[in-house]
Amino acid sequence: MTSPSSIPRNPDGQPASGKAELRQHLHSIRRALAPETRAQWDREIGAKVVQWWRETGVGAVGVYWPLRDEPDLHACYAELAGLGVKLLLPVVLEKHAPLAFAEWDIGEPMVKDKMGVAVPAHLRLAAEYPPALLVPCLGYNLQGYRLGYGGGFYDRTLARAPRPATVGVAYRCLAADFGSDGHDVALDRIITED
Repeated sequence: MTSPSSIPRNPDGQPASGKAELRQHLHSIRRALAPETRAQWDREIGAKVVQWWRETGVGAVGVYWPLRDEPDLHACYAELAGLGVKLLLPVVLEKHAPLAFAEWDIGEPMVKDKMGVAVPAHLRLAAEYPPALLVPCLGYNLQGYRLGYGGGFYDRTLARAPRPATVGVAYRCLAADFGSDGHDVALDRIITED
């Protein structure tokens, strides 16, 4: 897999080194995708996630509510729920702590937490972490590292033991060259539309 030529570069032609600049650039790429393209890619990613689940058969999966033009996998979630998978959504309880997870039934009332993330209105925190997580990626690299929004919530969550299986979710056009920091945790797999 090669990096797209649209990765930001400094005036000397070298790739931009700052993750903040890279985040801004990747978000602009994702935001510029045509709605029909994004919808098609979301269906293709969702089908691959269901296939991944059929291979693993985990009983519960931590999913995510899409923010800032992330792949919308609600149709996939409905299919997984129909197959008997327990769905859990991430919840921020403390700013510098790992995520907690709440049980979620599709169609139940949702509210936004203090960070603007949708969570079930009737919060039912899971006693245990899910054995597998779908992790949204703003960007990703060939080594399986993700670029998120910089809060470190998923990195802190994945540093806990036992570590859940992780599947990054991203559009293929968001592959990028960037280094990992000491606290970064590589994902087990990344699913894109192709």
